[in-house]
Amino acid sequence: MRMVLIICGPTGVGKTEVAIEVAERLDGEIISADSRQVYRYLDIGTAKPTPQQRERIPQHLIDIVDPKEQFTAVDYGNLARKTIQEVFKREKTPIVCGGTGLYLRALTEGFFDGPPADAEIRVQMEKTADEEGVGALHRQLLQVDPEAAERIHPHDKKRIIRALEVFQTCGKPLSLLQQEGEYPPKEYQFTKVGLIQRREELYKKIEKRVDNMIREGLLEEVKSLVERGYDRELVPLKTVGYKEMFEHLEEKYTLKRAIELVKRNTRRYAKRQLTWFRKDKEIHWFEIEVPKLIDKIVEEYRGAIIELRS
Repeated sequence: MRMVLIICGPTGVGKTEVAIEVAERLDGEIISADSRQVYRYLDIGTAKPTPQQRERIPQHLIDIVDPKEQFTAVDYGNLARKTIQEVFKREKTPIVCGGTGLYLRALTEGFFDGPPADAEIRVQMEKTADEEGVGALHRQLLQVDPEAAERIHPHDKKRIIRALEVFQTCGKPLSLLQQEGEYPPKEYQFTKVGLIQRREELYKKIEKRVDNMIREGLLEEVKSLVERGYDRELVPLKTVGYKEMFEHLEEKYTLKRAIELVKRNTRRYAKRQLTWFRKDKEIHWFEIEVPKLIDKIVEEYRGAIIELRS
């Protein structure tokens, strides 16, 4: 069995730069695990690697889906496993880098696919959420699938609706189907490295990055998406950075206020990511500013290889 290195952590911490340096040391190629970088035309707001960074090291699963296309964690897991196999065939080291916990779970553990979406059910649930609040849907889920309700945040409308949709479609709780579901065989071992930074410093970096996005043309990028015919209700455009810019264009906020909201919402997103990753006891954490960080990560990976072969 072969070893795959995963580099994860909150947005803005510096995962891409570290992964590139590690890849140069390990003769590797990078596989993105970012749920927004998979989409074409979403460049500035998703902080995609620059052309220069992508020239240094091959980086996969970026710009592979149109914003109008559906792309699930199951799709990602299948495609990432295929890409890892291709990297191994080139006798390179696969390095998975990203902050989308659901994508990483789909890769490392497999993910229950479930029944297809039901538009009629979703419309009804969206109406309930609009009229009674997302809490009403979460209370419904608590009655039919308490295990899923405990796992899903009460404000996570998308996942609550999906869990209720699965129950109404199959007559079984999502949590039970996930236990019964078939998962792909585990072909690889994973060494998981998490990057962290003091909260105050991370938040400063996030705010600086948002300012850079504005200077680089985030608002113009959103305008170009409108010109291409992309609706703000598309899933990738309802995420941090794009959502606030769309609302500014609709004159809901001034640009200054929209930027403040992007910073605030990005900080909140980083906090949620850390909460997710800290539940994974397999992650070995490193301070981003620790001396000889790259050396330590390379040693962690090589040590895991030795242990795997012994």
